[in-house]
Amino acid sequence: MEKIILRQDILKKLKSHNQSEKLRKDKLLLEALLLTKAYQESKVIATYLAFDFEYNTKLFISAAQADGKTIVVPKTYGQGNMDFVLYDEENLEQTRFGLLEPKSSLAVSKSEIDMIHVPGVVFNSEGYRIGYGGGYYDRYLSDYEGMTVSTIYDFQKASFVEDVHDIAVKEVLSQ
Repeated sequence: MEKIILRQDILKKLKSHNQSEKLRKDKLLLEALLLTKAYQESKVIATYLAFDFEYNTKLFISAAQADGKTIVVPKTYGQGNMDFVLYDEENLEQTRFGLLEPKSSLAVSKSEIDMIHVPGVVFNSEGYRIGYGGGYYDRYLSDYEGMTVSTIYDFQKASFVEDVHDIAVKEVLSQ
């Protein structure tokens, strides 16, 4: 119950975030993300196609493509399963959750992905996260061996006790 209330509280803050302040923070987070060792050493990067109230991943995708990185984004299936598929801006469709995802289901092997840029609503000091409740990322990350990074706003930090199946993000950048 605590996690549900915490998720709802932070989602309200995300949705009411001042847009000019959000853009300023998004740009600062992008600069920090591009300077990470994980980013600089990665060739294939997984990221997500964000809701408009989340960190603006369009900025990150554009910068990564300009740097010659290969971008993959999530394709979701039933029962909390997902794969990552090559990003093609011209081949996206809207899901029942209102997010865009690839029409293609040609998955990129987990072992080929150097870094995953992980979304989340709330993060604790150990990098554990509360997402949207579907468990997609925890399932996917359970046997992922590469680097994981998240970009969040300071108000997304909170104390909570993680569940046994939760997977911590290795590096959390905040602004």
